[in-house]
Amino acid sequence: MTARTVFGLLRLSAAALCLVALIHRLAWGLASYTIASQNFFAYLTNQSNIMFVVLLAVGGVIALQRDRDPRWLTVALAMVLTWTITAGLVFALLVWQAGIRGIRIDVPWSDQVLHFWLPACTVIAWALAPGHRSVPWRVIPATLVYPVVWGVFTMVRGPLIGWYPYYFLDPRQVSGPAEFLASSGIALATFAVVATALVLISRMPVPKRLRLEEPAPPPTEELPREHALAGSTGRR
Repeated sequence: MTARTVFGLLRLSAAALCLVALIHRLAWGLASYTIASQNFFAYLTNQSNIMFVVLLAVGGVIALQRDRDPRWLTVALAMVLTWTITAGLVFALLVWQAGIRGIRIDVPWSDQVLHFWLPACTVIAWALAPGHRSVPWRVIPATLVYPVVWGVFTMVRGPLIGWYPYYFLDPRQVSGPAEFLASSGIALATFAVVATALVLISRMPVPKRLRLEEPAPPPTEELPREHALAGSTGRR
């Protein structure tokens, strides 16, 4: 079994795990009967992980069929992985701050998988996976488009339903525009830093043991000496 086949199977397994975690998180949230659970699909984490499931499934199939990923798949994976990793970092910060303030936040196993374990394992696979291509630098600003669009939509929708997915977006929970702009700027900077790290990792040489081995050329058969002489001088 080649390294490429192994990574294809790992991608499909990760896609299945991510899907199961999303379903569990949705069911767990709906059981709490809160407005946050009713807005499950409004979270950037959940939206990006849904995209992650699709890309991992497609990437797994491609890895089983081809020796190299197409350029669009590498770029798409870099962007979606940037969003999931950053969402995990923000979630970890929120849990940490809640602990300091004495606020209880329940973290089911599905949240741990979606925010921590799956992104961490995927980064390791990103560094070692054979057959993926280097990511162009223009991906870094491109990764900011989705968070900005999501943020604008959230700020328009928030006052209409009286709910925001993250406290630093809620005008009622921040000290004013300065704190809101500072928090938003830090979030966007984190997206850019994570994207930069992924681009740099994609440009690192893959360990020799995981490189795709090119098939050796077929051996050249040597002609008998008299045939070689006949071919070079010709027979009359």
